[in-house]
Amino acid sequence: MLYPMIFAPRFVEKMWGGRKLASVLNKPIPPEKPIGESWELFDFPPGVVEDSKEWISAVLTNGPLAGQTLHQLVGRFGRDLHGDVPLVGEHGQFPILIKFLDAREDLSVQVHPPQSYADTHPGAHLKNEAWYAVQSDPGARILKGLVPGTTQATFEQSIKDGTCEQQLGSIPVKLDDCHYLPSGTVHALGAGCLVAEVQTPSDTTYRVFDFNRIDPSTGSPRTLHVQQALDCIDFTTPQPPPMRRRHEAGFFTTVTRLVQAPQFMIEKVRMSEGVAQKIPYSQPVVWIMLQGEVSIAVKGAADATTVGRGTTVLLPANMADPVVTAGSDAAWLEVTFPDQL
Repeated sequence: MLYPMIFAPRFVEKMWGGRKLASVLNKPIPPEKPIGESWELFDFPPGVVEDSKEWISAVLTNGPLAGQTLHQLVGRFGRDLHGDVPLVGEHGQFPILIKFLDAREDLSVQVHPPQSYADTHPGAHLKNEAWYAVQSDPGARILKGLVPGTTQATFEQSIKDGTCEQQLGSIPVKLDDCHYLPSGTVHALGAGCLVAEVQTPSDTTYRVFDFNRIDPSTGSPRTLHVQQALDCIDFTTPQPPPMRRRHEAGFFTTVTRLVQAPQFMIEKVRMSEGVAQKIPYSQPVVWIMLQGEVSIAVKGAADATTVGRGTTVLLPANMADPVVTAGSDAAWLEVTFPDQL
């Protein structure tokens, strides 16, 4: 019998990272280290992340199946877990990657490859992603897309001049903002931003500019990938079209659609304290808790699964009559997979 699944996060030290994963989301990050990423739900075959020789896959922490990895669970339960949603690649990779990012400093200006580039470059993988602002400091911003009129030639020259930041769209960030970043969109997460990141399962990033920083772990600047980035940036679409929010309000629950992408959809769900509601899906769903606490009961399970702020939970496709009950006013991001996948 399958049930709501909570996995151990993977904390990643980054030179631009901070301490908000602990102070805001109560994550047990290592002390006195700049932790930039908390990987919440992940499943990577060998060779994709840091040239690993083994699978890097999230480890389940709750229930009778605790200790198994997401990859092992997918192999064992198949469509009872992932439904009709296809797995990725020849290795059968789970089709989504969930993270929290804490930017104490600006991240590098970067771009991720589109499918057309990945198809002709071994080792490159499509990466579409979205950021939801969990918290932001006053004056925080992101860099997203290009200033209209920017060409490949002018952008390449600005990289050489160290002025490429002036060619990028600068957008203030506040709580509850959501930005979709399709592959080919040059971007950078700005200092002071804490975001939830939903993305296709890829670790391919091409850095354009890194603000002339020195990596303290090496004593040298970090590697740039200028030519690869120029080949991937979509200069025909300077700014990705904005996603229009769509609201569906009931008496006790409100659903707001934030992102509709080819590989995933993100909605924000708000539920009032004490409300109980059946979970109607027959496909896998991921919840990223933003506020409050809910419990999820499954028929036949001894105990309900309780999840609170900062927790990510995977709801398998086949669960017995799941019901969610809000223990307090609650809000979460709901990640689902479009029918066309």
